Amino acid sequence: MQVNISGHHVEVTEALHEFVNARLEKLQRHYDQIGNVQVTLTVEKLRQKAEASINIKGAQLHAEAVDEDLYTSIDQMTDKLDRQLLKHKEKAVARAHGN
Repeated sequence: MQVNISGHHVEVTEALHEFVNARLEKLQRHYDQIGNVQVTLTVEKLRQKAEASINIKGAQLHAEAVDEDLYTSIDQMTDKLDRQLLKHKEKAVARAHGN
C-alpha cells in the first residue's frame, strides 16, 4: 500500500504522518488489495478536515471527516473507509458465490 499525505494550510509533521499510517494499516487487515491511498489534511480556522481516496481492485473509495481536532477527523475518516471496504468486500464475496 502506497500512502501519499499532503497538507493544505497545515504542515504534515512526522507525528501526523505516523498517526495516519497507523490508522491506515488497520484497513489492510480487512482488505489486503489496497493499491494507493491519497490523504489530504486541511485546516480552516476551527475546521480540521481529513480526506482520503483509496484505489482498490474494482473500485475507488472516498471518505472525508470534519472536526475541531485533526486527529479525531483522521479517526472518523478511517472508520468511514473501513466500513466502505467491508461493504465492498462483502459484495465481492456475494458475487463470487452467486448470491
